[in-house]
Amino acid sequence: MKPDCDIAIIGAGPAGSVIAKFLHDAGMAVTVLEAETFPRFVIGESLLPNCMNVLERAGLLGAVTDAGFQFKNGAVFECGPQYMSIDFRQNFEPSACWGTTFQVKRARFDQILAGETARAGVDIRFGHRVTSAQLADGDCRLGFTDANGNPGELRARFVVDASGYGRVLPRMLGLARPGKSIERRALFTHMRDHITDPGYDREKILITVHPTRHEIWYWLIPFSDGTASIGAIYPDNDPAFDGMSDQDIFNQLINDTRLGSLLANAEPIRDLNSIAGYSAQSEKLFGDGYVLLGNSAGFLDPVFSSGVTIAMHSAELAAKALIARHNGNAVDWNMDFAEPLSKGVDTFRAYVDAWYDGRLQTIIFNQPDDDSQLKRMVVSILAGYAWNMENPLVAKTERYLEMLHDLCAPSS
Repeated sequence: MKPDCDIAIIGAGPAGSVIAKFLHDAGMAVTVLEAETFPRFVIGESLLPNCMNVLERAGLLGAVTDAGFQFKNGAVFECGPQYMSIDFRQNFEPSACWGTTFQVKRARFDQILAGETARAGVDIRFGHRVTSAQLADGDCRLGFTDANGNPGELRARFVVDASGYGRVLPRMLGLARPGKSIERRALFTHMRDHITDPGYDREKILITVHPTRHEIWYWLIPFSDGTASIGAIYPDNDPAFDGMSDQDIFNQLINDTRLGSLLANAEPIRDLNSIAGYSAQSEKLFGDGYVLLGNSAGFLDPVFSSGVTIAMHSAELAAKALIARHNGNAVDWNMDFAEPLSKGVDTFRAYVDAWYDGRLQTIIFNQPDDDSQLKRMVVSILAGYAWNMENPLVAKTERYLEMLHDLCAPSS
């Protein structure tokens, strides 16, 4: 039987929309099955500048820049009296690369990307939940139920899983594995922040470290409408919080830091949410008739806002491979997708590990206040440029992290 489309994509989040747009523009027939109805709430709201390059190449940037999202040019790190402001424009990348981006409410951001992709001609079906998968390159079948609960089947030559935290194919194929890091838990909400502190910079994400327990940290992501996303990350099943409700834990953690006074007049506009065990990985990134993108392939940690960047980068890499195949060229999924993607993911992972073991916090809070090349290399990673092999912090991540830590560590 003739397939219904060339490529079936599971999920219409950033990875799904970006790859769908790339493939459609290259002349391929694409159908996207999205389980939810947009707009829908999801975290991952502070973009990195590298995202802008991908959106620009996909022809989606115009709609994003016109949306009035909060401008973002960097990050501020705080821990008690320690303070460091980092400007993403002071990076190691060529001048043509983006050094600014946006803080976005994902409900609207994802809807914009999906809407632009659909307007370009991509068939996006919301409320379609994938229930089964028979995968063989050239003959793939996805069973689904539509928004009315009716079953159906979609036939495609190839399947892309961009289902994010849903991890549809890894769960169905038994590929999902727990992450290797310590299990952590996130508590988060949206507030009308009413921040009046003249020293607060709305053009940067604020990352606060607990003054005595440095494995606990917080995000404060301001939006353009006077609201903000606030979250706290702490070890799951921490005995210090035994018997406490989520709200009491959240309140205590916030009040342990300057965030307590900064948000003294804040009004919650969403119920407090939680997520635990979010770190995950897949046994492999591709197989017979399928490829995994973004969070579907694995998620590290929210500390450096790398999730959407990895999702978009994986979408572009997979799009290039699928377009090459469509044009009659041979593709090696390991060489053309998995290995180059993993290099940047491994760089981010090394940064995450160094954050929690204290080395990166030492580097951030004690780096010299100048415009050195080493500082620019660090800023580039924080700005999402984790795949630039010209940056020694990408090419030799652990070696340079150790060297930077030794340089920045206060002398005893």
